[in-house]
Amino acid sequence: MSRKICLFASAILALFSAQAIGVGAEDFYKGKTITFVVGFAAGGGFDTYTRMIARHFGKHVPGNPSTVVENMTGAGSLVAANHIFNKADADGLTIGNWIGPLVLQHILGNPAAKFDGRGFGWLGVPTPDSGVCALTAASGIKSPEDWLNSKRPIKIGATGPGSTTDDVPKLLREALKLPIQVVEGYKGTARIRLAAEAGEIDGGCWAWQSIKPTWAKGVESGKVHIVLQSMLESHSELKHVPLAAKYAKSEEARDLLKVADGPYGVLARPYSVPPKTPKERLEILQKAFMATTKDAELLAEARKAKLDFTPVDGPTVAKLVNELYDLKPAVKDRLKKIILPKK
Repeated sequence: MSRKICLFASAILALFSAQAIGVGAEDFYKGKTITFVVGFAAGGGFDTYTRMIARHFGKHVPGNPSTVVENMTGAGSLVAANHIFNKADADGLTIGNWIGPLVLQHILGNPAAKFDGRGFGWLGVPTPDSGVCALTAASGIKSPEDWLNSKRPIKIGATGPGSTTDDVPKLLREALKLPIQVVEGYKGTARIRLAAEAGEIDGGCWAWQSIKPTWAKGVESGKVHIVLQSMLESHSELKHVPLAAKYAKSEEARDLLKVADGPYGVLARPYSVPPKTPKERLEILQKAFMATTKDAELLAEARKAKLDFTPVDGPTVAKLVNELYDLKPAVKDRLKKIILPKK
């Protein structure tokens, strides 16, 4: 009898504990505002994804908090990453969206990366990126062969070290011997697009998932050409665009392209919260993130805006980040020479 009483008491305790967690979460978030901090300027891919997610996020959080989006630009979103890690309150009310490959900058020893990727609470990724290089018709480059045979370096716009726009062209330059001049300092892909259209640069390398909704007019009009895919597998919509791997002449070149495929693919646009965010709030936000990326209203809006959503959950992102910290020393040394900022 006493065993039955103990089991009954345990069940009642578990039930009330679960209810208390739910009520506590609802009490905490009710009437509050969740702030999304985007590391890039308004109008680019990161900003476009975040504003869409933010519009639908609150209804999936207990207490239905409101949401607001802030743009914190600088150093290819490094300013935002450092802010989330070091300055933002760890109360579950601030969510960062900065470019994931910045974790490599910390791993490789860039002192400007003032965070440890293993310390963030990861909510997830809305969709893995498919890296491409988009060049204007004015550049005269319509194919990888044109590019390889160019008599001048092709000017590629970039935000800063650690970003896809910066690191991927450097990896392509090293792996394929493409004539590339990386022009850093733009506040986001929206600014890179404008600079390319003005003839200041020839184009840029970043995600098709971002270019498709934000530079559609240029691509559809023929004023912009998708010249090359930097990933190892072709995007279903870009079967006609050559893969960089086709032009790799050595095993070392193929290894560098694998790096371009990893952190710059699945980990490209993660959402995170500060270290020491209470576990129960992290779990609430992780569930809300995945629910939002599968929300019927969001997906209908995404189709109209030409945004892809094939989400990756927070625990998977955390696992991939942890694996990056186990890179072989020889690989680290090679990457340091290619993608770390020159002193």
